[in-house]
Amino acid sequence: MLPRKREGQGDVVEGETENNNNSNTIKYVSVTSPVKRHRISDTAAADSTVNDDTFAIRNSSGSSSVVEPAMAPGDSNHNDIDEDLHSRQLAVYGRETMRRLFASNVLVSGMQGLGAEIAKNLILAGVKSVTLHDEGVVELWDLSSNFVFSEDDVGKNRALASVQKLQELNNAVVISTLTTKLTKEQLSNFQAVVFTDISLEKAIEFNDYCHNHQPPISFIKSEVRGLFGTVFCDFGPEFTVFDVDGEEPHTGIIASISNDNPALVSCVDDERLEFQDGDLVVFSEVHGMTELNDGKPRKIKSARPYSFTLEEDTTAFGTYVKGGIVTQVKQPKMLNFKPLREALKEPGDFLLSDFAKFDRPLLLHIAFQALDKFISDFGRFPVAGSEEDAQKLASIAANINECLGEGKVEDINPKLLRQFAFGAKAVLNPMAAMFGGIVGQEVVKACSGKFHPLFQFFYFDSVESLPAESLDPSDFKPLNSRYDAQISVFGSKLQKKLEDAKVFMVGSGALGCEFLKNLALMGVSCGSQGKLTITDDDVIEKSNLSRQFLFRDWNIGQAKSTVAASAAASINPWLKIEALQNRVGPETEGVFNDTFWEKLTVVINALDNVNARLYVDQRCLYFQKPLLESGTLGAKCNTQMVIPHLTENYGASRDPPEKQAPMCTVHSFPHNIDHCLTWARSEFEGLLEKTPAEVNAYLSNPVEYASSMKNAGDAQAKDNLERVLECLDREKCETFQDCITWARLRFEDYFVNRVKQLIFTFPEEAATSTGAPFWSAPKRFPHPLQFSAADTSHLNFIIAASILRAETFGISVPDWVKNPKMLSEAVDKVIVPDFQPREGVKIETDEKAASLSTASVDDAAVINELLLKLELCRNNLPSGFRMKPISFEKDDDTNYHMDLIAGLANMRARNYSIPEVDKLKAKFIAGRIIPAIATSTAMATGLVCLELYKVLDGAHKVEDYRNTFANLALPLFSMAEPVPPKVMKHRDMSWTVWDRWILKDNPTLRELIQWLKDKGLNAYSISYGSCLLFNSMFPRHKERLDKKVVDVAREIAKAELPPYRSHLDVVVACEDDDDNDIDIPQVSIYYG
Repeated sequence: MLPRKREGQGDVVEGETENNNNSNTIKYVSVTSPVKRHRISDTAAADSTVNDDTFAIRNSSGSSSVVEPAMAPGDSNHNDIDEDLHSRQLAVYGRETMRRLFASNVLVSGMQGLGAEIAKNLILAGVKSVTLHDEGVVELWDLSSNFVFSEDDVGKNRALASVQKLQELNNAVVISTLTTKLTKEQLSNFQAVVFTDISLEKAIEFNDYCHNHQPPISFIKSEVRGLFGTVFCDFGPEFTVFDVDGEEPHTGIIASISNDNPALVSCVDDERLEFQDGDLVVFSEVHGMTELNDGKPRKIKSARPYSFTLEEDTTAFGTYVKGGIVTQVKQPKMLNFKPLREALKEPGDFLLSDFAKFDRPLLLHIAFQALDKFISDFGRFPVAGSEEDAQKLASIAANINECLGEGKVEDINPKLLRQFAFGAKAVLNPMAAMFGGIVGQEVVKACSGKFHPLFQFFYFDSVESLPAESLDPSDFKPLNSRYDAQISVFGSKLQKKLEDAKVFMVGSGALGCEFLKNLALMGVSCGSQGKLTITDDDVIEKSNLSRQFLFRDWNIGQAKSTVAASAAASINPWLKIEALQNRVGPETEGVFNDTFWEKLTVVINALDNVNARLYVDQRCLYFQKPLLESGTLGAKCNTQMVIPHLTENYGASRDPPEKQAPMCTVHSFPHNIDHCLTWARSEFEGLLEKTPAEVNAYLSNPVEYASSMKNAGDAQAKDNLERVLECLDREKCETFQDCITWARLRFEDYFVNRVKQLIFTFPEEAATSTGAPFWSAPKRFPHPLQFSAADTSHLNFIIAASILRAETFGISVPDWVKNPKMLSEAVDKVIVPDFQPREGVKIETDEKAASLSTASVDDAAVINELLLKLELCRNNLPSGFRMKPISFEKDDDTNYHMDLIAGLANMRARNYSIPEVDKLKAKFIAGRIIPAIATSTAMATGLVCLELYKVLDGAHKVEDYRNTFANLALPLFSMAEPVPPKVMKHRDMSWTVWDRWILKDNPTLRELIQWLKDKGLNAYSISYGSCLLFNSMFPRHKERLDKKVVDVAREIAKAELPPYRSHLDVVVACEDDDDNDIDIPQVSIYYG
């Protein structure tokens, strides 16, 4: 039964916004740049944080219907969101968007492949309810694209057959079904309705109702027909978007402001400004020109990398002295959607995906209308391979085109319409996955106002995925198999290639789960010759369940690859899959040996780090195997095709390294919350993991440990010993009261004494050697804190620190620790010594310094003294005493790890007047959580699998392949041909990074040099790994010339050649006859 609704008064209004001080946002170049520059990796995402705005959804007059449970704007109760489960999604959406999703009811009509994908993404996102509507029954044909159906479901109603497996994805979502004809009135039960299989006539009727309803009901119509797809959105006559892109507001640290009309504002060159002309900004913390601190948004112009002009007359303002933060004010945007009946006639600008197909959207706009009329006239879809049906469709399209008058298409493109007609009945899994991601995201936008909606039509095709050779009509004939829909588009020959493919998939997380589902439905590795090998060394955690949809809560703690493989086999029992738990790297080359790589057809990366990607890339380069690469970051995704001899490899270009804050900034001069959290995590690891581990290393083998410290004899060794001695002597804890004492004194040290010392060393009026004020931007002058048991944040720090300290010493935690009164009494017992600043204390201010440890000529003597003291302490310890090191675990909210890190960071932020953050946001930054949602993951894998058809066909040119960067938040789709590899030439030879020169028959060094000489190349240096086997400058090396290359490698380089390998690779430096260096490929010497 559907939820009932009640009437509420007025509109939902914008609520309060969390203060967000993080200015580090991911930046991308323009969409016309090579797609490779948009690559996304986990390491790039560490600074991404959450936008936590409260969104107004509608601008409508009169009363609005509110679906229970109603939520007050700005409701700060966080208990309604399972943060362990949804942490990665929260990092994208924020709490308010999530709450709005939790209150949204959605209808998905049409439960073929596309409907199932949309429903899956919405259920994972956590909407309140999803109602599945379908009047039809499951056919064998549907098994090509719908992952919830099995052969046992054939003949059952599609909606009913979908419920159980979809419900397993998220028990918090109410899933219901409708199996009879829909009426307009039923649509009023929903905030958003999605139709994937509906006639144009009925769609117009339903859309009119939704558009005119009060409040409007968001309407989405989407279809995938073979390799063609479309989306239409109408969110009502007035829809307000409160966050158009989901990015953090840009900020800058002010260096100067002129008293001019208009005023020139300059910022420190710490980081480029991302402001654009017309942006509104607000100022804060400005000294001198305090008139700007009034919170009033001001417009900027002439935006440059480190300055901008303010549309304000500041001539009468106070003179700027110092300080100030400028922050972008994000503006809401009103969209006026047209209903479908109007938009069909006047579609406006289409959202483009591929600039090589600039004129394609209007043609597809006509083609989809022609298909609807064909079905209406003949009561069926065009038959695959039927030239007669294709001609009928083309004729209908031509008639529609003629009616467009001046707006008609010049070339109706009969070939494209023929391809459209042949595949019109088929719902292909990759297309369903891609459009399921797009449409799922549009529903989230409709329900929340977060991100810019698709406005209003989007058309896409991937005809390049068709086999390169033309097919006979008989190739499309159904074989009464689960792949018949796919065969009707690609033919039976390509289907056989899919089934016999030998695929290696690296990773089975979010991308991996989606890929496995896609491959199983496509029939990849499901034939007698096929095999899919998947490997992942990770285990399932609760936070995985919100997007890694093959896993269930009862799988937590189990191996990802094993569970994912089992789930994929349940989607298609014919899947030949082997699951491994090995990390892919140099240490597992005995498992993934030469024979393994040589047998592969294609490699698919589903990885979450750049280093692993680079390693797999090198392996694919070496063995000349296609690599399909993809990545996601929040609403963004990218794909890159690495095809032997056709494209550059993944490692050919790199994203610039992440900018790291200087060590002195993090430790003494923080100016944003990221610096505070970086310091907090470093302190956590030092106090609770590294130092206890160091204590145990000493206690396990005192003699060896002492010897290693003496041999090191440096400042780092001295620091280590001092920390170990502190733990076992002055700061040793035996009771929980000791732990409270330690925590209270830590508070005093961190947030009082160190700050007092800093401002003693560098007073507020201090100047640099050049006479400039020392405390000028971006430095912030600090203030010591005063501990107060009445301040809950101070007490919470003491609780977390003392509990974790007790854990390292194996001390039980009493229940009274959570009683504020009793805890305050325990804290009051602590005697806090007065602090006196010291003269001559060295505080690092050099931004290039890599260490804060200062070396001293007396280090060796101090180390010996510390070791003597340690020996005395050790003799007083109980037998077998060891500490328990604590490894940081961000995803357990009961372990106090994030409580301590958030406490450390926020108290430090308070020292420096930096806005504080809540524990969740602290977790995103300190835990380096990668924002992730199911929609972008689904889209990325769909796009990759469209490329997989081309790879397995094996006859496509580079211009047929596509690399993609997409941002579902904007939305933006940028597709481009891959970049070809760089070609090197010498004489009549040419080669690329893909080439490897091979010498067989176990040659000698002389024979190798002569072989190259015959090519006009003079080899002067031959190396194996980092070892030089031969260099013409060394006379003694000539004695090696008549030895076998492999023997020289074993003798000189101590090469340990494993039995599974029959060759070794050498790098040869060569010159041509004119003494020009020639960069030749790697040379493989076969000796087996």
